[in-house]
Amino acid sequence: MNFVVCLKQVPDTSEVRIDPVTNTLMREGVPSIINPYDAHGLEEAIRLKEKVGGKVTIVCMGPPQAKEALKKAMSYGADRAILLSDRAFGGSDSLATAYILSMALQKLHETEPIDLVFAGKEAIDGDTAQTGPGIAQRLGFPQLTYAIKVRELTETSITVERKTESGRQVVQAQLPALLTVEKELNDLRYASLPNMMKAAAYEPETWDAKTLPFDVKQMGLKGSPTSVSRIFAPPGRSGGEIIDASKDPASIAATVVQKLFQSNVIMVNPLAKGGKH
Repeated sequence: MNFVVCLKQVPDTSEVRIDPVTNTLMREGVPSIINPYDAHGLEEAIRLKEKVGGKVTIVCMGPPQAKEALKKAMSYGADRAILLSDRAFGGSDSLATAYILSMALQKLHETEPIDLVFAGKEAIDGDTAQTGPGIAQRLGFPQLTYAIKVRELTETSITVERKTESGRQVVQAQLPALLTVEKELNDLRYASLPNMMKAAAYEPETWDAKTLPFDVKQMGLKGSPTSVSRIFAPPGRSGGEIIDASKDPASIAATVVQKLFQSNVIMVNPLAKGGKH
């Protein structure tokens, strides 16, 4: 089977900095990681390859330094990595990103039919959860979102368990299909030494805007109908009030209850007998 994983390199959220002038994330000097949700998609693709046979191809859109993320991804057992990198792609929102990635996947599909595409539920630097479904829509693939378990994979169909707001849902789709995955899907493996050595010497392919017949009106800033008007880090929380622990427990409890009343966290029920609450 032919598995494709859409992967993104993102800033480490513990080190995020924001440019106050452009309202964009500052990536220079900030450590980058593989988007965690995408990592679980890669893990599942490799597990399925080991189970049913086939190959795993990784596709990533990003700047040249994203090659490092692809090399790391290769160390887990993928077979091929492609970086989509061009200044013309810069500034793409989720709609334009889905367009660029879908064009690349369409080219792969034409030369070697794709059976299953994996994408993370969302990227932690954007949290839109729109790119995966956007790719599926453009390719005409069924989309199974928020997957937490692959129950069955045959030559023609896939059955997965997905997370919903009200519980769990089991759905089936015909192949080719696209999955967006949650972290609960699996546990990540450690890279083996042979794969690490192979990945260190591997050079990912690079496709630019001239590789495919891209429509410039559908990518970059021109192809992005959404824009960020303002982005900012939330202010830090002020320290809470500390109650003297040297008091007896009954006194501490009474103080806490009094403050909860004052803050209207708990209130007296006027209908309660004797004014009890």
